[in-house]
Amino acid sequence: MTFIKKLFSDDAGATAIEYGLIAALIAVASITAMNGLGTQLKATFNATSKAMSTGDASAA
Repeated sequence: MTFIKKLFSDDAGATAIEYGLIAALIAVASITAMNGLGTQLKATFNATSKAMSTGDASAA
């Protein structure tokens, strides 16, 4: 019985789990932000490429 009480009161692994959850949250936020940024960059590069291929400096 003492062993079971000691097992439930031991929270040494809790910190590692918390750090893992924080790292996962940061990873998800980073992926979401980079996905949105990637869409904007793709549109910008496409517009620049189109302007360069047509020779229209005002399109960029």
